Amino acid sequence: MTAPVLLGIITMMGQALIDAWFLGRVGDRALAAHAFSFPILMIVTSVAIGLGAGTSSVVARAIGAGDHRRARRLTTDSLILSFLITAGVSLIGVLTINPLFRVLGAPDDMIPLIRGFMTILYAGVPFVVVGMVGMASMRATGDTRLPSKLMIIASIINVALDPILIFGLGPIPEFGLNGAAIAALIARGAIFVGTLILLRGRMDLVSFKRPEPGELWQSWRDVLHVGIPAAGTNAIVPIGAAIVTAMIARYGPEAVAGFGVASRIESMTLVVYYAMSAIIGPFVGQNSSAGKDTRILDALRLCMLFCIGSGLLMAAGLALFSGFLPALFSSNPAVVDMARLYLLIAPISYGTYGMVMVMNASFNGLGHPMPAVGISLGRIVLLYLPLAILGMVLMGAIGIFAAYAIANIVSGIVAYQWAKRTVRRHGGQQTNDRR
Repeated sequence: MTAPVLLGIITMMGQALIDAWFLGRVGDRALAAHAFSFPILMIVTSVAIGLGAGTSSVVARAIGAGDHRRARRLTTDSLILSFLITAGVSLIGVLTINPLFRVLGAPDDMIPLIRGFMTILYAGVPFVVVGMVGMASMRATGDTRLPSKLMIIASIINVALDPILIFGLGPIPEFGLNGAAIAALIARGAIFVGTLILLRGRMDLVSFKRPEPGELWQSWRDVLHVGIPAAGTNAIVPIGAAIVTAMIARYGPEAVAGFGVASRIESMTLVVYYAMSAIIGPFVGQNSSAGKDTRILDALRLCMLFCIGSGLLMAAGLALFSGFLPALFSSNPAVVDMARLYLLIAPISYGTYGMVMVMNASFNGLGHPMPAVGISLGRIVLLYLPLAILGMVLMGAIGIFAAYAIANIVSGIVAYQWAKRTVRRHGGQQTNDRR
């Protein structure tokens, strides 16, 4: 189940890199305006991941229990909920572009450029989120190939449209930065349409029958029971990263640039864990409702072993190429040295960080999202940030990076043990309920 998702995520990450490359050719202002949108897009992505996790959890459990009617109702109602929430978010976003981006530090002369770009992006947010929620419903059935194909097709469409809409071609004028937003809107719209067609035609998971108000409200409650904590869990990470970036800034802009380069390399390295976390929730949800708790425990054990083994291989590989990889992004020795330092320390913990991702997703699959919130809060607030402050005082940047590794290792061990106990307790409760 993981392999198709992995391919889809890699394709979309590659598309994002190509986007940045095209905008770099437009000019520094376009690239900077695009960079200012990152925090907002991360918040929207957190909402989408949360709603997707909630939908995947409840739909997978309905399928595992053999209740296809309930799975269809939950899928349909979750799509309605996602559209309503994101339409509201988009409206608020459009109305607050100017003050919001001034708070984020955008200079006044860039606000008009950012406003045009963000207005188009906000128009596409409902299509993006509803498409992601729909693909989560597909994965809840155990089918990871169809959503991955949609992701790949959308990435190809986006890359093909980028140069045409950014630089112009024939009768099509040059839109510059706005062209990238239009290309993204069309590509995400394709995912939206394709998802609805497949959910309705191939999987019979969308109903056009008018829902009963009580049933609609119950579906929304079930989805949000997991969705809200899952969104919060995902939002914690970028908040922590922003604080640590401010700490790194004490060592100068080259240090921040080096940290940014290392973070880009890290994101590509961890992609396999992103894919695993996307599928373990549906797997756990289905098997939980089917009463196959032993199978869940076996899967979590195998995931743990894979994370540790692959994490150690990643650490060895990144240590070996710790000087070469950063040099691909910058020729500044100070930038390369900071990135190299990070890649020698942080990857030691990548395997246990993967365990955190996978185990947190398994909690969502069980319908018990709060342990994932607790683990993520503990990892960032109780471990990473306090240890980073202490490490910065005692050892400088090395101490900050070591704090990250320690927080990941401790959190990974706690997450795995907590997940095992939760599965066993959940299985015992289900046995008592059947009696």
